[in-house]
Amino acid sequence: MSVPLRIEIMQIETIRPSSPTPPHLRSLKLSVLDQFMPISHITLVLLYPSNGNDTDHLGKAKETSLRLKTSLSEALTLFYPFAGRLKDNSSIECDDHGAEYIEARIHCILSNILRKPETGVLKQLLPAAIGDAVITARDSQLLVQASFFDCGGLAIGVKLSHKIADAATLASFIKCWAATARSSSTEFITSPVFMGASIFPQMDLPIPMLPVDLIHGQSVLKRFVFEGPKITALRAKAISASVPNPTRVESVTALIWKCAMSASRSNLGVPRKAVLSLDVNIRKRLVPALPDNYGGNYVGSISARMEDHDNLELQDIVSRIRKDLTEYGEHYAKITQGGDISLAICKTVEDFGKMAMSKDIDYYNCTSWCNFELYGADFGWGKPTWLSPVFTRERKNVVCLIDTRDAGGIEAWISLSPEDMTLFESNKELLEFSAANLSVSV
Repeated sequence: MSVPLRIEIMQIETIRPSSPTPPHLRSLKLSVLDQFMPISHITLVLLYPSNGNDTDHLGKAKETSLRLKTSLSEALTLFYPFAGRLKDNSSIECDDHGAEYIEARIHCILSNILRKPETGVLKQLLPAAIGDAVITARDSQLLVQASFFDCGGLAIGVKLSHKIADAATLASFIKCWAATARSSSTEFITSPVFMGASIFPQMDLPIPMLPVDLIHGQSVLKRFVFEGPKITALRAKAISASVPNPTRVESVTALIWKCAMSASRSNLGVPRKAVLSLDVNIRKRLVPALPDNYGGNYVGSISARMEDHDNLELQDIVSRIRKDLTEYGEHYAKITQGGDISLAICKTVEDFGKMAMSKDIDYYNCTSWCNFELYGADFGWGKPTWLSPVFTRERKNVVCLIDTRDAGGIEAWISLSPEDMTLFESNKELLEFSAANLSVSV
């Protein structure tokens, strides 16, 4: 059970772009991929230690908060849709409505949070203290909370509308905001490009929605840490003739999926089919490929499938994932060179929904935030000591991967049913390569 933090809200302010958005950019059409997304937020918390030489924590907090607000205003000039409002499921009104900024005091020390990070505590560091009834996802695309600890540490909690951004776009924004805060005249900041609707045009037909009911239900969420040397050993174990060079993400995903399927089969007492929906950043898979600064939703997903008679061997699962990733890339290369790309995407989503809704299949979803270089987010007082996405809703059979602070490692937030988690967390092969909820050193 998470302990409620003693939080004191100091101020709530609307931050608008430092320069007005030009008239020709005042309305942004959503792409068909944006239209798929529900009205929800992507979340991230970044934690920074105190400066050991500074004892005037209150004075430093005021100075830091002012820097955050000023630089946020400047960053919103480039990321102007984040200061707009959702008009309907087809456009964002980029009217410089602004982002919501909350300053708070947390009456505890940062090391208490990092000793055993818990989602229940991390949720309290997100800009939710003022309540969704006051600020809705429709009216505010971006909400930020700067929480100052008694020890001088800082938490920056971010909620960004999924209607206009995927995790890669969030990462680009955080890095731009941090670079702006550093005020380095020699640093080049790449401007984002918002033109998803020209690549993935909107559909006049009804948009098929992803079957989100598949991941609803009672669940237990836990954090597992795969350190760099352990992943090196895991990748060596995953090597096969068909995949001689398994990646970090492929290897960790395969092991987690294997152990989760094993737990489900043991609890059911019978073999069972399983589908893994693995989210994919499609910017580099299009022809021609898109730069990283293309903002919006550029996420697709592969659907790796294991039959009930398949053996759960790590090498075979990695091969299955690699095969589907390769075929997925070839598929996108074809549909971008001709034909109605948006119609093809809708058909893919519709077909997947029909398959996944089958009652005799276990459905899993995995998202990777690896290689987004978020630990480089230095606002002028050093890099974060730890950061994490935050699960704000109860969902089962969901996995989120993110880099550790130390190079080469991966943290995994894993949500399973209580029965499956009991077997999963005691799996010997899982424990050979990971550790449950390691403490984070400041």
